Amino acid sequence: MHPLQAFNAEVESNIAALRRDEALRRASLGWVGDITPKKYAYNFRWLGRPIIQLPQDMVALQELVWKIRPDLIIETGIAHGGSLVLHASMLTLLDCCDALESGQAFDPRNTRRRVLGVDIDIRAHNRAAIEAHPMAHRIDMIQGSSIDPDVVAQVHAAAAGHETVMVILDSNHTHAHVLAELRAYAPLVSPRSYCIVFDTVIEDMPAGSYPDRPWDVGDNPKTAVREFLHHDADFEVDEDIEAKLLITVAPGGYLRRKG
Repeated sequence: MHPLQAFNAEVESNIAALRRDEALRRASLGWVGDITPKKYAYNFRWLGRPIIQLPQDMVALQELVWKIRPDLIIETGIAHGGSLVLHASMLTLLDCCDALESGQAFDPRNTRRRVLGVDIDIRAHNRAAIEAHPMAHRIDMIQGSSIDPDVVAQVHAAAAGHETVMVILDSNHTHAHVLAELRAYAPLVSPRSYCIVFDTVIEDMPAGSYPDRPWDVGDNPKTAVREFLHHDADFEVDEDIEAKLLITVAPGGYLRRKG
């Protein structure tokens, strides 16, 4: 067996073993529960912008972008814009690699691959910082509720003509809101691409962990995902991603479209 094949087989075996290790999964979930009140996810930046994600989920995002090679990434929830910058930088790297593989010069003016962010409240200082960022030329933003029909129509119009689309949901984390987002945007996801629903971990935290928020156990992204999957057979949970990460805010939230 070629050494790379042997290494890949070992990794697959590792992940399969991790999927069966319930004790380690519980320990990992406990660690996430311990660091969440400390706002641990606030500690990180991507190319200078606060990203508010766990590093493990950032790694998973870049792996998926490389694997899927989308030409449009849609994300609900902008905050400081770090995730938008992450996506834009990854799409730029894809274009650079495409140019190298084809023997052509990289053209920074080619921004066919784009990022679209949606947020009900894009604060002025965050918008200014995102628009001043070197990755801004790949980023579009829409202000408004992600489930408002007019906003949904704008997103669908922006997605028209894009061949490979990935969707990330990370805004209001109530069951009703996330379920409405899934119904609105999951149809845009390309076959074998992903709809990633963040903060499904809320369901696995002790009740009352978010006293200043409208979501809690029984009313959160994971409950919305469960209801969505019950009625939509086009998507399935990629359990290998959760198994290999162990530390994630999206257990059961990495949804792959079949095809």
